[in-house]
Amino acid sequence: MSRFLTAALYKFVRLADFRALRDPLLESCNRHRVKGTLLLAEEGINGTIAGLPDDIEAVLAWLRSDPRLAGLEHKSSWADEMPFQRMKVKLKREIVTLGVDGVSPTSMAGEYVKPQDWNRLIADPDVVVVDCRNDYEVAIGTFEGAVDPHTRSFSELPDWVKRESAPGGLLADKPKVAMFCTGGIRCEKSTAFMRMQGFDEVYHLEGGILKYLETVPETDSRWKGECFVFDDRVSVGHALVPGNLGRCLACGYPLSAEEQASERYEDGVSCPHCYDSTPERKAELRERRHQQALAAAHKRADEEAARPKP
Repeated sequence: MSRFLTAALYKFVRLADFRALRDPLLESCNRHRVKGTLLLAEEGINGTIAGLPDDIEAVLAWLRSDPRLAGLEHKSSWADEMPFQRMKVKLKREIVTLGVDGVSPTSMAGEYVKPQDWNRLIADPDVVVVDCRNDYEVAIGTFEGAVDPHTRSFSELPDWVKRESAPGGLLADKPKVAMFCTGGIRCEKSTAFMRMQGFDEVYHLEGGILKYLETVPETDSRWKGECFVFDDRVSVGHALVPGNLGRCLACGYPLSAEEQASERYEDGVSCPHCYDSTPERKAELRERRHQQALAAAHKRADEEAARPKP
């Protein structure tokens, strides 16, 4: 059995004192040797953490001891190695950046659709199914018939909605809209935005793609490809089994075996997606990789020196 438990979590809830929560939360994570990244904002909490099962459960219990977070849900998966290098708790304006004032998922989100009911909804020809993720995420997998807005970041989605709401666009007559994302947070916020724009019938996949892949048997699935995740696993498939993709450490894009074999790929420096970055940037990244290699070598030497001698 894999050793490390990964917990992806988020909750939209008003946290007026979110700044004061940062240090106690970081202390709890460090005390339990949990690593990852958590974001705190007035609108709630979002992030992914990993560690030994008992340690993850301890941090989740600490969070849920706050009555506002008592209903906090998380999605679990397993990894053979720790998928994060450090623990960070960041203070943000939004836990997922849309950049539109007044969007309130706590009061305006669309209708939740359970994973087991999702296939029936997206099979309806009158429903426009929208993938709310970034273009590089969509490129490695999505649902059959889903629309790719070709956004590079979530904050570009409002502009896409505006363009497609014009005469002749996909959203011109305010059709039924079903939205989805990795874990549910982006589609929950985007459906609230859609309702602000006057769309009455808006739905989103509860728990996101990860819950769908965990819940729906592959034989019944309408998902094609792999699902990008923001940790060292890079991607997962049905039953949340880790995929076979690598990742460019320079630009973050998921990479196939063919892309990693490209002459434009240099570990930690460039890939076919970012090869044209400046020479100065590449030199900076090469130096970073060199320093990382030195640090790793020193760590191995220290561990070897600390081992009991026979």
